[in-house]
Amino acid sequence: MATRTIPSTCWECGTLCGALLTVDAANHVTKVAPNPRHPTSKGAFCVKGIRGLPEWTDHPDRLLHPLRRVGERGSGQWQRVSWDQALDELADGLAATRARHGPLALAGAVSGAYFSRGAVMALLLRSLGSPNWMINQDLCGGCRAVSDRLTGLNIGRGEDIDNTACTLLVGRNPHAADPIQWAALKRAKARGARLVVLDPYRTPAAEMADVWLAARPGTDGAIGLAMLHAMIRDRSYDAAFVARWCHGFEALAARVADCTPGWAAMIAGVAEADIERAATLYAAGPAAFVGGHGIDAASNGVQTFRAFHALVAISGNLDRPGGNRRVKKPQGFRTYLELLHDKRFRLPEEVERQTIGADRYPLWAGPEGWQTACHNPSVIEAMLTGTPYPVRAAYISGVNIAVTYPDARRTLAALRSLEVLAVAAHTMTPTAAVADLVLPKTTTLEEEEVTLDPGGPNIAYTAAVPARGEARSDMEIAVGLLDRLRARGAVSAELLPWRSQAEFNACLLGDSGIALEDLRRDGWAQFPYELGDFEQRGFATPTGKLELFAEAAARHGLDPLPGYVAPPPAADRAFPLLLQTGFREKTYHHSRFRDQAWARKVAPDPEVRIHPETAATHGIAEGDWVAVAVPDGPGECRLRATVTDRTQPGVLTTGMGWWLPEAPAPDFAALEINVNAALSYRATADAMSGSVDIGGLPCRLRRLATPWSPGGGLPG
Repeated sequence: MATRTIPSTCWECGTLCGALLTVDAANHVTKVAPNPRHPTSKGAFCVKGIRGLPEWTDHPDRLLHPLRRVGERGSGQWQRVSWDQALDELADGLAATRARHGPLALAGAVSGAYFSRGAVMALLLRSLGSPNWMINQDLCGGCRAVSDRLTGLNIGRGEDIDNTACTLLVGRNPHAADPIQWAALKRAKARGARLVVLDPYRTPAAEMADVWLAARPGTDGAIGLAMLHAMIRDRSYDAAFVARWCHGFEALAARVADCTPGWAAMIAGVAEADIERAATLYAAGPAAFVGGHGIDAASNGVQTFRAFHALVAISGNLDRPGGNRRVKKPQGFRTYLELLHDKRFRLPEEVERQTIGADRYPLWAGPEGWQTACHNPSVIEAMLTGTPYPVRAAYISGVNIAVTYPDARRTLAALRSLEVLAVAAHTMTPTAAVADLVLPKTTTLEEEEVTLDPGGPNIAYTAAVPARGEARSDMEIAVGLLDRLRARGAVSAELLPWRSQAEFNACLLGDSGIALEDLRRDGWAQFPYELGDFEQRGFATPTGKLELFAEAAARHGLDPLPGYVAPPPAADRAFPLLLQTGFREKTYHHSRFRDQAWARKVAPDPEVRIHPETAATHGIAEGDWVAVAVPDGPGECRLRATVTDRTQPGVLTTGMGWWLPEAPAPDFAALEINVNAALSYRATADAMSGSVDIGGLPCRLRRLATPWSPGGGLPG
């Protein structure tokens, strides 16, 4: 059978590795392989793209037709319906809810605006008069984004490891999470570059580091402030750059005057000499800062990132070879975030200010927010209590929030309380299982995407094969739904003007001079990129400079300077251990691929990594099932013990996203083996992003007398 090879980009995650798709005569992707010619990934790739995407597309349990609930919510009783029936019923439900409670009662949920589905969801809701859409980024990437915007750096994915003399890697495990970064780090070490790693877990990067700072969970910010102190004390910062391009240096210097390496060493439990050496290596430059999830989803996440972003600023390691490049794009090209902030596609400001969470977290939600999205825990509250106003209908696409949000029971209760719930998904998930309508959604091999790849930098292209069954893309679903809502008088404004993904991609490419035909031929398009063009581009801050003292934060009564915010209260007798979540595995990406045999063979169980001393104290052996709980949490979760000295004594390290498609519906074991079943979504939150702590939490541990099995309840 004749085959052809198509250059593409894997957008399973934000890494955006170059791919080569082998497609047979029936338009099935028979192989996904790395593209060694790709200018960003250079042949780097991971197993999730190679195995996960094609098997997801052709999975025997894939949803291929719209389904209507015919029994009680969660009963698993479904009836196949046509797309016309499904969209008519959804439009009827949304229009009725809108008429009864007003447009603000409608909400949406996606993973975020890094890919097109986020912009499509936001503009769909805005067209109906609602600013309320949820994203996962308060739990992943949001704190760093708020800090980046406050400071004005604009350095997302811009680390130039290939030309650096020193990489400062904080809270990130590229060995599992980013094959491009991991390959670059190994190349850099091979040519003699230095590596400083700040991580409580002994990752592969920590093992090859020149300095490994194994800090107590949640104390990374103290080390960042101490490094600032050391550089200012030693005058090893870039004085000329600071004088020309930094705002608030004197205030920053005063803030960190007492944040000595000795002070940070006492807080973080690391050697003072190691902090001093880390500061010296970074200051010598050129140096690249790489921050990750480990310091992100936390009540001190923004302030922790601000400390390290201030390091980038005062060191002058911005837009220089070996430092952190600023995000740039071809003239005339539009990004998804630009569309979200474009006045042509916005609701009136008085409506946007009613976005749920905008009153408490204006740098996150509403008109001044990063992606303008909601504060998720507050939306859950609105669904359950009507505060600050009722949310009674939701459309969720491509995200499994019943598994990915903390306090899974409360999220599921909120979803069950809605008058209307539709979920677009690839397979039946715990989120889809409680919906009224389940819509079959295209996979990433069936969606033609055009997006900015700041890591290249280049314009990335994802090729598409015809959708299986009756699956439709987010754009197709949104267009069909809007047509019906328009006929029902439920459209407030025409803010999603494109009729197809092709029209949308043409809008993104705009006047950039990059042709879709060229992207289809090559899989990417590079564009001219100039370093250090600060005079021409400036900085998107109130002062037009890098803001060490953030004027936007000051205007909202928030701390305008980086500062140390302590993690959750220390462990006590009732909860003597600390729980770290967010551990990355090569086989899974958040809640995805739990239904694929290859992934389950590699990692069959939800693991918790326990130090041998801790395991011995609690009578736990390798492979035992244990129960873990946190103070004020909603319950316990069950995990399987891996005994390893990679984690610290007294610290439990685990991942998230577990559910089992073969377990009884509708929860599919998500309320038993998913760590989010044990975490609260209503705890202390970051003052700027609204993020809650999902790591560094006091916890307790007990061994289960009998092994856990799906549907078996909690063993004794």
